[in-house]
Amino acid sequence: MTQQWKKIQRAPVAFAALSLLAVPSFAQRLTQTDWRHIGNSALELGLPGIATGPVDRVWYSEDGSTLFVHTRASGTFVTDDFETWKSAAPTRIPDALDAAIERSPEAGIRVRVREAARGRMYSAGRFVHRSEDNGTNWSNLTSYNGQSILGEGLLDLAVSPRESDDITVAASTGVWRSIDGGISWNSLNAGLPNLTFNRILATPAGVRGVRIASGGNAFEWAPGERTAWRESTDLTLAAEAERNTRYGAVLRGTVSASAVSGDTIYIGMDDGRMFVSTNGGGTWNPFRVAEGRIERITIDPQDARIALAAIGARPDTAQPTKSVHIARTMNAGVFWDDLTANLPDAPAHGVAFERSSVAIYAATDKGIFWTRTDLNSLAPPSTWQNAGAGLPDSVPTVDVRLDPGGNQLYAGLLGLGVYSTTAPHRRGAPRVVSAADYSNRSASPGSVLTVFGSEVRTAAAGGLDVPVLASSELRSEIQIPFDARGSSLLLALDSGSGSTLQFPLPLESVSPAIFIDRDGTPMLLDADSGALLDSMNTAHAGGRLQILSTGLGRVNPDWPAGMKAPTENPPAVAANVHAFLDRQEIGVTKAVLAPGYVGLYLVEIQLPSIVNYGPAGLVIAIDGKESNRVRLYVEP
Repeated sequence: MTQQWKKIQRAPVAFAALSLLAVPSFAQRLTQTDWRHIGNSALELGLPGIATGPVDRVWYSEDGSTLFVHTRASGTFVTDDFETWKSAAPTRIPDALDAAIERSPEAGIRVRVREAARGRMYSAGRFVHRSEDNGTNWSNLTSYNGQSILGEGLLDLAVSPRESDDITVAASTGVWRSIDGGISWNSLNAGLPNLTFNRILATPAGVRGVRIASGGNAFEWAPGERTAWRESTDLTLAAEAERNTRYGAVLRGTVSASAVSGDTIYIGMDDGRMFVSTNGGGTWNPFRVAEGRIERITIDPQDARIALAAIGARPDTAQPTKSVHIARTMNAGVFWDDLTANLPDAPAHGVAFERSSVAIYAATDKGIFWTRTDLNSLAPPSTWQNAGAGLPDSVPTVDVRLDPGGNQLYAGLLGLGVYSTTAPHRRGAPRVVSAADYSNRSASPGSVLTVFGSEVRTAAAGGLDVPVLASSELRSEIQIPFDARGSSLLLALDSGSGSTLQFPLPLESVSPAIFIDRDGTPMLLDADSGALLDSMNTAHAGGRLQILSTGLGRVNPDWPAGMKAPTENPPAVAANVHAFLDRQEIGVTKAVLAPGYVGLYLVEIQLPSIVNYGPAGLVIAIDGKESNRVRLYVEP
């Protein structure tokens, strides 16, 4: 199956009556079965601008019109406007020649000079220094309270051939430029695909967004974020580091991966050995899985005896392992078998699977691949398929992860960041979920559901026709009739293939859910401007905002499912809708079907004039049933 990878986009649309500028468009969501970029490749580290991963070399062209950098993650890039970056063809990196100096301002520095500068020199070590007398005396340009304002680890420095005040520094935090001799500094990291990370820690859930591990720290692209990945707390990352150190000493080796489920502990070594304990570390099952480094271990959440391991290169060589890249155990490490089959002979860095649908995903230096393999028996793997067609060539995939429902697939690309798509294995294992947040919440009269993995031509439930709002090969959208009754429904879906899919669904009078995008951004809008609210366009105390949702139940007057709500006097929600901001109730001024749209409800709320500022958790509720909790940014 061919898929295309693109950045996240939202189609601007408008309600004629309410001037809303962005809503979930079912038609758009169904035609975009491609991968989408979540976030960007920049980090917020509290420096003079956004940062990124390590850049080890920087140099100007001979005439100073262009700037080149060499990144550790993605190779060489060039800019001629000092804002946008392009990948540069393989080129010889010029030698870094240090100028002779009389006195060094610190140990281990790199000294650069512009020949026509008449005594001016610059040096880079822990700090950037400038000398106006050929290195006799130095001024520190980047120290503040004893710390470097450009971050630790300055790796290179270049002086422009045009102007001695124009200097650029390559650092472990990216690229930094000064055009006034080091008095002030600007980040050149925007758009530089150099995000160095090795793990996807979590997928979006509630008020939390995608989290990744980079340099031993956790970073999050929070719902509604628009600027950069920000440092975040992740207790599992700290616990893993402590566990790896402790068991490395016990098992006498360098631990490169570990995973825990209850009393079952998996410890992978950088020489291919695996140790598994089922009694909390009391005794161990040892096994040499491969000759390469164990990069990642993923345990089945329902049965800790079942686990998969991704194997990379040996720590002393850049060469891939000889044969084993993905290994499986079904008996808690007593034996591991090889699932590599036709995978490219390249290091694997991550592995994810869903046992119920026998789907396995592997992240490798050659891209992302998936297969179907029964993890309940010793069945051999089927053919691995490429799941990353359209990705930039030669970009390693450093990790892969499924969301808890197994509906969305997330892949981490070295330098570029995180991408997501509908998991391709759903085509053979359809699933019905809420269209708002892809959860398994109950259906309700009027609610919109997503059918992952199947095109739907017609649908019925409880003797009622179920309108099909949109349909594609990988997912479809349907709306439960407003006059559906009972405690359950047997949903029958016709895909046009000659067979009918049936799904029993619990039915409740209401099942509220707020619409979110794949990165967890909620569909919240300013009621006056219609603009989408996020970290850059925040809500304000005393302001009105609108929430796009589903599952709010019956309306007055009655309205047929599958039909657009009228733009004038739209039907109102029959039940009383409540809203809570950080668990404090706030006023609901309107709850109606969204004018001009099918299957969407619009809840309008009034924020208090006095409210806590910053990110807050927003929930709507009906009859004691709460929606998903989403993040709202509030300012004065």
